[in-house]
Amino acid sequence: MTTQTPPVHTAPLAVRMRPRSLDEVVGQKHLLSPGSPLRTLASDGGNGVVSVILWGPPGTGKTTLAQAIAHTSGRRFVELSAITAGIKDVRAVMERALNDRDLYDIPTVLFLDEIHRFTKAQQDALLPGVENGWVTLIAATTENPSFSVISPLLSRSLLLTLEPLADSDLSALLLRAVEDPRGFGGKIDVEQEAYDTLVQLASGDARRALTGLEAAAASAFALEREADERPRITAELVSLAVNQALLRYDKKGDQHYDVTSAFIKSMRGSDPDAAVHYLSRMIEAGEDPRFIARRLMVHAAEDVGIADPQALVIAVAAAEATQLIGLPEARIPLAQATIYIATAPKSGAVISAIDAAIADVKAGRIGLVPKHLRDAHYPGAKGMGHGKGYVYPHADPRGVSTQQYLPDELVGREYYRPTQHGHEREVSDRLEKIRRITRGQ
Repeated sequence: MTTQTPPVHTAPLAVRMRPRSLDEVVGQKHLLSPGSPLRTLASDGGNGVVSVILWGPPGTGKTTLAQAIAHTSGRRFVELSAITAGIKDVRAVMERALNDRDLYDIPTVLFLDEIHRFTKAQQDALLPGVENGWVTLIAATTENPSFSVISPLLSRSLLLTLEPLADSDLSALLLRAVEDPRGFGGKIDVEQEAYDTLVQLASGDARRALTGLEAAAASAFALEREADERPRITAELVSLAVNQALLRYDKKGDQHYDVTSAFIKSMRGSDPDAAVHYLSRMIEAGEDPRFIARRLMVHAAEDVGIADPQALVIAVAAAEATQLIGLPEARIPLAQATIYIATAPKSGAVISAIDAAIADVKAGRIGLVPKHLRDAHYPGAKGMGHGKGYVYPHADPRGVSTQQYLPDELVGREYYRPTQHGHEREVSDRLEKIRRITRGQ
């Protein structure tokens, strides 16, 4: 049998398979309909179109879209990376763009990758060129532009959101890479289960899917040379070549906040399965376990509260255990606390009480401390009436006495309103009786 030789390429597969035009782009159909800003920008008559900011997770096609536009005629295309470029580089591009426009009527498209890495001063340097139309800016970012891009630049640009690629898009992309001469030119067979595995591992990231295919293909060609058979990629070979699916989770980016939010909301929604899922994503992505423990303590107090007072105790114990034993063992007490909190009865009465009280204080609704509650231990205090009329609750057989505790302006205000969930049902009944006594009703 003739031995198949892998195509000789120096560039990675993901780079070789980058679309040469918008028609070759897979996915993002919501951005590529006829007449869309990107279609207009890619057309020969797209001069003067608005600048755009492409926001989306890695591997969704931000650089691909920009470079596909670069292959259109009639424009000078300049690419900068915010990792290496500085204000001097930006100003040089702007100066050249202004000259090209005024002297030669040549428009310039500036593609700036990872704009979120630019400082405010560096982003400010882009404003004159964008505002005056010297350049059409295509900026790419994986972080929320509302937090990472300055407002003047954001207001002068059209924000386009890219979504993770659908499984069908990834499958089409992988099939193209296997058959296309830029890829493997049909010199390798891929089982359907292998395609499915690659799609699953990619999690919507085209670059990850192609990188996994390239790694599996290298193994397949190596095995083919030994067995003298046509190279074939199986699901098992993919699993061996790609050790694990890297989670799309940036501890300083949107995914950090999105996964953390989902973790909290799953516990609040009493879904322990979802909560443990997001917990595992944070752990596997390398999140600081102390951060997870802090969120558990906050959630136990905020969303469980007195409905189950043990929730905070268990959360604190999990935090202490995490400090003492560290990962990987700390995953167990963290999971225990997560499941306990998720399945505990819920009440937001505690946070509602403190927030309502703080709102009154900030609004100036404070009043004077009633004299009978003031400190009467320092010299002269009793002469001012401090402590006079104070009733010692323990002297009352009920353990509660009729007495005003709130300032005059706030008499009757109820901040804590217990629910009928869990332990708070008992607290609610008891508190109703206590308030009748303290108010003399």
